[in-house]
Amino acid sequence: MQSDIFNIKSDEEFEEIALQLFKYQIINNPIYKNYAKLVLRNKTPINIYEIPFLPIDFFKSNEVICKNKNVETIFLSSGTGGERSKHLISDIELYKQSFLKSFELFYGDVSQYCILSLLPNYREQGASSLVYMVDELIKESKNKLSGFYLNNYEKLAETINVVEEKNQKTILFGVTYALLDFAEQFPTKLKSTIIIETGGSKGKRKEYIKEELHNILKQSFCLENIHSEYGMTELLSQSYSKSNGVFKSPPWKKIIIRDPHDPFSIVEANKTGGINIIDLANIYSCPFIATQDLGKTYEDESFSILGRFDNSDLRGCNQLTI
Repeated sequence: MQSDIFNIKSDEEFEEIALQLFKYQIINNPIYKNYAKLVLRNKTPINIYEIPFLPIDFFKSNEVICKNKNVETIFLSSGTGGERSKHLISDIELYKQSFLKSFELFYGDVSQYCILSLLPNYREQGASSLVYMVDELIKESKNKLSGFYLNNYEKLAETINVVEEKNQKTILFGVTYALLDFAEQFPTKLKSTIIIETGGSKGKRKEYIKEELHNILKQSFCLENIHSEYGMTELLSQSYSKSNGVFKSPPWKKIIIRDPHDPFSIVEANKTGGINIIDLANIYSCPFIATQDLGKTYEDESFSILGRFDNSDLRGCNQLTI
């Protein structure tokens, strides 16, 4: 099953593996098993829309992991709203495969890029899955200019000038508030650099709606589009947006929208609701998660993030307001 996840070619293959994973979870994951039994009441799902989705808050108060699995590492959420979610990782290679294959799918060979990072708060707090991913991308890029720049905006500006002069394909991953600070201090015209914002003002400065934020960055860097990454501590797969805040996912990840007033009902494309995520790479913790984000899907299975439920924690990844 694990070897099939990253070779999915159709919705039928996705559903087959998802249902296999559901059975595996019921047998091996006591936290998910107990929750799913309460929801299903002895029914057995026959498609992905009948599978119960574990509320994401379970990761704050429980160790969500399958039986007889050793913990290789632990990722923690940013903890902006208080208690930090904890994701126990039993196979770090699954995470590496997921984010490297996702990157290649959306951007091509990482070795062709210089990878720059402006994620100061994530580095400071530690145990960040985002920092782990970007660090591995930096290593895989094999470019000596790739690296983390923390709060050193001047050094980052110098590096960007160098890569721009060389027409070196470059990606700058940045948390929202740091990108805004950098844009104010070092506006410049970018031609070979892609900016991927990872969300999160983290209480550092005013929060912006996505469109407003992107317009500020586009003006500062003379870019047509700002890209975004949508991931979270509790998952092992990312989605990317290359324009207009519309995200696409790799074949092993699917977004399903639930009715905001009935968490066990699914709504059709183009209607707003809560975001449920199936992440088949998340085999050994939980592949079926109900987030606190609001959004909608489209006919081509792309999706948009529209905000978050009232009273939910401020999310570390792609924090928005509506």
